Amino acid sequence: MIATRSLAVLGSTGSIGRQALDVAARERDRVQVSGLAAARSLDLLCEQARRWKPRWLALERPEDERAARSALAAACPGAAIGVGKGSAARLAAECDADVVLNGIVGAQGLAASLETLRAGRRLALANKETLVVGGPLVREVLARVPGAELIPVDSEHSAALQCIGGRPAAEIERLTLTASGGALRDHPDWRRATRDEVLAHPVWAMGRRITVDSALLFNKGLELIEARWLFDLEWGRLTAVLHPQALVHAIVTFRDGSSVLQAARPDMRLPIQLAISWPERWDQAIAPLEPEALVGLEFETVAPGRFPAFDLALAAGVTGGTAPCVLNAADEVAVQAFLDGEIALGEVPDRVAAVLERHQPEPVESLGQLEAVDAAARVAARAAMVSR
Repeated sequence: MIATRSLAVLGSTGSIGRQALDVAARERDRVQVSGLAAARSLDLLCEQARRWKPRWLALERPEDERAARSALAAACPGAAIGVGKGSAARLAAECDADVVLNGIVGAQGLAASLETLRAGRRLALANKETLVVGGPLVREVLARVPGAELIPVDSEHSAALQCIGGRPAAEIERLTLTASGGALRDHPDWRRATRDEVLAHPVWAMGRRITVDSALLFNKGLELIEARWLFDLEWGRLTAVLHPQALVHAIVTFRDGSSVLQAARPDMRLPIQLAISWPERWDQAIAPLEPEALVGLEFETVAPGRFPAFDLALAAGVTGGTAPCVLNAADEVAVQAFLDGEIALGEVPDRVAAVLERHQPEPVESLGQLEAVDAAARVAARAAMVSR
């Protein structure tokens, strides 16, 4: 008999959330959707709820509550509907899901991740800010709460998990994450790239902020910060390389000199499925690669200074404490300013650097502390936009 796993999807109307529900639809004998949470896109959330009939729903905007209750009165008559800021975190704490997939975008996803782990559940993590901002808090909860478990959804971290295969961190000589190089890898003057050029990612279909961060290689710096907390590796054992084909997602080199790499088509359905099924491997999530697809793969060192945003992320990660929280908050503001046409792309790392330089890092102590640091960094970043 196949064991069923109950799944709650936070950020269900976003790209990761929709793909997670695609995986659940294909694995209906194994996955039961018990909770859905969304910040907006009420019509799509109601459509998802009518299909899956979850017992828990979370809506970030209080003004959506009446419409949701009316639309779902027949399809989900007994569903608990939480509303307002923090409703996704409450759903994560109170629902009966075996696995909570956190696809929330931004630093607000940290609270939901912590509540998931405190409840002793598996956290399928697609919210990168959870570890970038709150890595020490996450490690502390994982160490003390029975049943708490974190399985990454990000393709590179999922690849690293597969390569490591449960071996202890002491046996790992180096973890290498790959980067496609984003939309600007061949651009003659990236600092003056237009918004349309930046958003035309050659490999992945992602949200606008992460696509900009990918073009700047900032996103890869964040992923290295995540890897430091995920796999308990010091900075000297973490690196990244450019790999334009985006078929190899991570390489783990062990202390005996052997290296293990994971290769797959660039499709998020595979890491999403693995985050739910791990350590089991279910039926084919994506089409497999033929050996010929690996002919002629290219790898290139990320040269210091070539990607200033990447260098900033590494520096903040090495500094630790609240520095990555400030880094992330300032980047969110600066990237939005670029998308809104207020600054040029080349100014994004400059603005982030200016905010970081004025911050005095402190040890991470609590969620409340990080929320205050995040808010202050956003104010400072917006002030930097005005005073430029």
